[in-house]
Amino acid sequence: MTRTERRDLRNGLLFASPYIIGFLTFTFYPFAASVYYSFCSFNAIDPPVWTGLSNYRQMMSDGYLHTSLYNTFYYTIGSVPIGIALSILLAVFLNQKLRGMAAYRTIFFLPTIVPVVATSVLWLWVFNAESGLLNGVLRQIGVEWLLSQFGYGLPNWLSDENWSMPSLILMSFWGVGGAVVIFLAGLAEVPDSLYEVAEIDGAGPIRKFWNVTLPMITPTILFNLVMGLIGAFQYFTQVYIMTAGTGGPANSTLVYALYLYQKAFMYLNMGYASAMGWMLFAMVLALTVGVMYSSKRWVHYHGE
Repeated sequence: MTRTERRDLRNGLLFASPYIIGFLTFTFYPFAASVYYSFCSFNAIDPPVWTGLSNYRQMMSDGYLHTSLYNTFYYTIGSVPIGIALSILLAVFLNQKLRGMAAYRTIFFLPTIVPVVATSVLWLWVFNAESGLLNGVLRQIGVEWLLSQFGYGLPNWLSDENWSMPSLILMSFWGVGGAVVIFLAGLAEVPDSLYEVAEIDGAGPIRKFWNVTLPMITPTILFNLVMGLIGAFQYFTQVYIMTAGTGGPANSTLVYALYLYQKAFMYLNMGYASAMGWMLFAMVLALTVGVMYSSKRWVHYHGE
């Protein structure tokens, strides 16, 4: 290297040094430390003690971990597919060239910018069995009377272990506005000429949606599917606030990320929590790779 090149390299590293130091301190070091701690018994106070694969073996017989996995898959299967379908339908509606659509787009997007904590507190009131908005509406439209004819009452939502997870799934649809915006961008890329050809062939609105719109936005569906899966497996803040960190009632909302938090910060079992973190990484990676591999069969890109 010439003298000028060495000087430019030095100056470049100096300018980049805040990011490099921050990356090494707050990203790379925790990343590497968690790998080591996953093979140790570590309570965040005493020095870690190497225990080999004991944390991973313990996960195989941990009943609470199995419950958290079941709840996480339950939430993922219930929220992601329905959320994507709802987002597509809303995007198609908001993509119509009608007066006032800009206002409707804003209304549907607004919930996504509300802080998660505020949203969770709001839905605590909505799901309140006695004075909540949801049961109040159901009473007004006669659902309570109808259920009483069969010996049932209105759901207790978060207080009933049979309804607690469906409640969280229902609440997740509140934030579909972000996916709707992405689908709107995908719909904007569908050529009008394809719709014109479909109309010439006699296709109606449903056939055009099924044979033109859906195939052309499959790349967008793939993106939202992958991001939805990753987000669902990391689901934490809402259930932590709405159940006071317990995952109740009867562990019916004990999702994987919440159980990991409990192990790490309530029981100070950092070694076990680190192993859980890497297991979560492996599961998300496997699902993502599986979805990407399957996309060869159902995702169609422009020009193919």
